[in-house]
Amino acid sequence: MLGLKKKVLDFFIIILVFFIKFLIIFFLVEIFLNLFFYLFSLNFLLDIILLLLFFILFLCFIPREESIKIKQYSLCFSIVIFILTLFLWIFYNGELGEFSFVLHLSWLKMFNIYYSVGIDGISIFFIILTTFLIPICILASWESIQYKVKEFMILLLITEFLLINVFIVLDLFFFYIFFEGVLIPMFLIIGLWGSRQRKIHAAYQFFFFTLLGSIIMLLGIIVIYVEMGTSDIQVLIHTTFTYERQLFLWFAFFCSFAVKVPMIPVHIWLPEAHVEAPTAGSVILAGILLKLGVYGIIRILIPMFPDAMIYFTPLVFTMCIIGIIYSAATTIRQIDLKKTIAYSSVAHMNYAMLGLFTNNGQGIEGCLYFMLGHGVVSSALFLCIGMLYDRYHTRNILYYGGLVHVMPVYSIFFLIFVLANIGLPGTVNFIGEFLVMVGVWRSNTIVIFFGSIGMILGAVYAIWMYNRIVFGAIRFYSLEYFVDINRREFLVLAPLVFLVFFMGIYPMCFLEIMNMSINNYIFIYN
Repeated sequence: MLGLKKKVLDFFIIILVFFIKFLIIFFLVEIFLNLFFYLFSLNFLLDIILLLLFFILFLCFIPREESIKIKQYSLCFSIVIFILTLFLWIFYNGELGEFSFVLHLSWLKMFNIYYSVGIDGISIFFIILTTFLIPICILASWESIQYKVKEFMILLLITEFLLINVFIVLDLFFFYIFFEGVLIPMFLIIGLWGSRQRKIHAAYQFFFFTLLGSIIMLLGIIVIYVEMGTSDIQVLIHTTFTYERQLFLWFAFFCSFAVKVPMIPVHIWLPEAHVEAPTAGSVILAGILLKLGVYGIIRILIPMFPDAMIYFTPLVFTMCIIGIIYSAATTIRQIDLKKTIAYSSVAHMNYAMLGLFTNNGQGIEGCLYFMLGHGVVSSALFLCIGMLYDRYHTRNILYYGGLVHVMPVYSIFFLIFVLANIGLPGTVNFIGEFLVMVGVWRSNTIVIFFGSIGMILGAVYAIWMYNRIVFGAIRFYSLEYFVDINRREFLVLAPLVFLVFFMGIYPMCFLEIMNMSINNYIFIYN
């Protein structure tokens, strides 16, 4: 009888505990939903930023010993942010090419400085590209990062937070803060999780090259603020500067943006940073950070300093041609696989810069689309190289050969990305390269002749690299075992393959949104 009473009592206690837990969860969910809908009523961009901050703070309270849970939470959080940014695309009204989701928050009201955010057809796809690559970086680092996992994931999300802010802020001071703020997490990612002994040197080189260029940009921002009394980009693009002032300010901003692209001769930091960075760091560098310079030129230089753009166009064309031919020729003689992709990125970025200075819609649209394609394809190539390094712990091309016999699935993926990198019709880079070529042809036929030399050399180094790695005899003396890609690696590469073909076959769903915003900038430019 006592045993029956104890069982009944235990049953009621279990029911009571379950009911209390249910009430607690119910009230917490209700509070969270009320808070979410309140924030949603303010501004959708602000919601994404605040939610990402909440995710970062949440990770800070998870014990670092629970590395698997940290990885799972980080992946889930980054996917949620990516899905939310897709809603920006869905709800964006780009018919007039104006800014959407605009919000002004007072920061230093007495000095007329506001935290202003908004997106247009130029920035929206860079935001989506950023949030798309972060979960891929987390998946790619699932097994390779075992040291300070918590700190690594938090730095990835902080980098995402800063990059999104770069693409949405409409104030020069906040643009500078977030533009430079990205250096700090990337410096730590390269310096702490780099693969070789020179990682500290590479981290400092990356930091100081980009910082020194940006100090000159800060001087230009201060001059604009003192002269105009505002740092609001929407106001400044409709402001007329004197010719001499435009030349000075253009040069001040260009010094910073040229380092980020990078252009010759301030490109030295990029190959070193790529070689020493972990795979996720290389993906962020090639996929997003190199786009900041081009984005800054489109957002600031073209509409604010049109006379200076015309004056400096011959100089930029010359720098781009030298950069394309030099980088492509240098790529051919590299034996480090990461350096090969790094120098090819320099050539591609300089080719895109040609389209940016054509002063016509085809060239600028081609530059933007080429940037998106490069963000997908170069990231995929670095992921493929990272998968080889995780297995064999070397990136020396001389140690590889005949991988098609033992890693057939990997070889197919690698072939797709190599062909996309050289602009095969039907892939994403072909659309961007073609539009840039049309735009440059309308502007200067001599420039496109020299730019085409880089495209030919690009096909040479890409196909030669693939042939040396995949075909030929297997190097048994240097590689002891062979394993094809696993399920996780397949999930990393499959979305990138889809984007390569989708953006190459159906580009209009992207170009239509870009078109009106670019036309508005060309109208202001002219």
